[in-house]
Amino acid sequence: MRGEGGSERATGGAHLHERAELLATILLAVAAVATAWSSYQSARWSGVQANAYSGANAARIESTSAATRAGQQTQVDVLTFTQWVDAYAKHESHLANFYFQRFRPEFKPAVEAWLATRPLRTPGAPATPFVMPEYKQVKTTEANALEAKAEATAAEARQANQRSDNYVLAVVLFAAALFFAGISTKLKAPRQRLSVIGLGYVLFIGTAIWLSTFPVTVSV
Repeated sequence: MRGEGGSERATGGAHLHERAELLATILLAVAAVATAWSSYQSARWSGVQANAYSGANAARIESTSAATRAGQQTQVDVLTFTQWVDAYAKHESHLANFYFQRFRPEFKPAVEAWLATRPLRTPGAPATPFVMPEYKQVKTTEANALEAKAEATAAEARQANQRSDNYVLAVVLFAAALFFAGISTKLKAPRQRLSVIGLGYVLFIGTAIWLSTFPVTVSV
C-alpha cells in the first residue's frame, strides 16, 4: 500500500512538472512575440514623432517667412499712404493720384472704404485705413494658418512620443513576464514553479489587455 501511495505521489509530481514545463514554454513564446511587437511599435511611433516634429518645424519656418512678408507689405502700405496724404495736403493732385494708383490691391479697398467715411468731416471716423475691416493681408492670414498647423502637428508629435513611451513600458512588463517564466525552470518544487509561472501569466495578460487599447502603426 505504501508503495502504491508513493507511486501515485510520484506520478502526480511528474504531471505537475510536465504542466509547469508546458505553461512556461507557452509563456516564453507568447511573451517573446509580444516583446518583439511592442519594440517594433515603439520604434514606429518614434518615427511618427520625428516626422511630425519635422513637419511642425517646417510649418513654423513658413509661418515666420509669411509673417515677415506681411510686415514688409505693411511698411509699404504705410509709406505710400503717408506720401499720398502729404501730396493730398499740398494739393498736388497729380502726385497724389500717382501714389493712389500704386496702392497695393489688398490696401486700396481699405483706403476707399476709409474715404467713404469722410474722415475729415465726420467726427469719430476711423483715424486711418489700417483699422478698417477691409484692410486684410493674405500673408498675415497665411502666417496664422501655418502657425496653427505647426501647433497641431507638434501636438501629434507629443502624442506619438507618449505612445512610443507606452510601448517601451509594455516591453519592460513583457520582459518581466519572460523573467518569471525563465526563473520557474530553476525551481525544483512543481508547485513553486506553477506559482511563479502564474505570476508571469498575470503580468502578461494584464499587459496584453492594456496593449490592446494602444493604436497601431505599420510600415508596408
